[in-house]
Amino acid sequence: MTRSGALRLLLVALCGALAGAWPWRVAGAQTFGPLVDLPPGGRVLTEGRFQVLHYPDETRLAESMLRAAVANDSFVGLPRLRDTVRIALAPDAARFAAWVGGGAPEWGAAFAFPDERLVVMQGRDAPGAGDPLQTLRHELAHIALAEALGRVPRWFDEGYASYVAREWSREEVLTTSVGLVWRGVPTLAGLDSGFHAGADAASRTYALSHRAVAELASLDPERPLELLFANWRETGRFSTALRQAHGMSESDFERRFKRSVRRQYGVLAIGADLSLIAVVLVLLLGPLWWRKRRELQERLRRMRAAEAAQDARERESALAALLGEGRSGPNAAPPPRQD
Repeated sequence: MTRSGALRLLLVALCGALAGAWPWRVAGAQTFGPLVDLPPGGRVLTEGRFQVLHYPDETRLAESMLRAAVANDSFVGLPRLRDTVRIALAPDAARFAAWVGGGAPEWGAAFAFPDERLVVMQGRDAPGAGDPLQTLRHELAHIALAEALGRVPRWFDEGYASYVAREWSREEVLTTSVGLVWRGVPTLAGLDSGFHAGADAASRTYALSHRAVAELASLDPERPLELLFANWRETGRFSTALRQAHGMSESDFERRFKRSVRRQYGVLAIGADLSLIAVVLVLLLGPLWWRKRRELQERLRRMRAAEAAQDARERESALAALLGEGRSGPNAAPPPRQD
């Protein structure tokens, strides 16, 4: 290799390294980290370890997200984030779908890619996206959890993200969940399948996952989840960490979790079931009741008509008696005198 060729190769390698470290500062860069292209007109805000890609129309939202991420970058039981995290605000549904890739559920408003330290979110015009700052907090929790523990069960990943984002309203779905009574509370392992069973089932699964992590946190109110995470990092297993941190097996905790859900939401769910049963009974028995009601009304009408006819006959008979019509014999009234 010639000297000039070696120098050219060194320059190319240096530019490539710079592009990989600061893709938004390199002229002509086409990506905002992995998976996300840097579109024309896209802008990047940077502070601390966070960067937010946005379009000019989303500047105020991007600034709010950046401030929120920097001001609150720690999570319950976990150390602060170390790696740079990129947040991409998609300007429309087409760009969002392109960035998150195929297979994403239609109800998703944001997705985290922990291996790439990337969060992709819908912009301010996203339908039904909820509070964007709460959603961002949820997605950043996925990245923090992966950075600290690596892969974790899906129910714990989603439950923890919901718990630290304070998504308390998720549990409202449990107050009307007819499945809590008919099918019971699923196992922790069984929760994972619920994320792929449609929007309604996923909503219940998110709520139950949130409830499970909240129950874990309640085992040590002073340092919620801290000891569990410390043992989890050491052993690499949830069941072992749970036993070491709180002296209970996974099946013991599972029974506790189920009792807690039934105690808090079972009565409300039964009430919802009874309401549903009442509606079904009305739909099934309503036509029969209406027919019986019509028959009863017709019978009453005939009875009233018969009574009215009887009253009329009795009045006519009484009037005839008063006028002396049809009377004869010794007691009959004498005929009127004629002079």
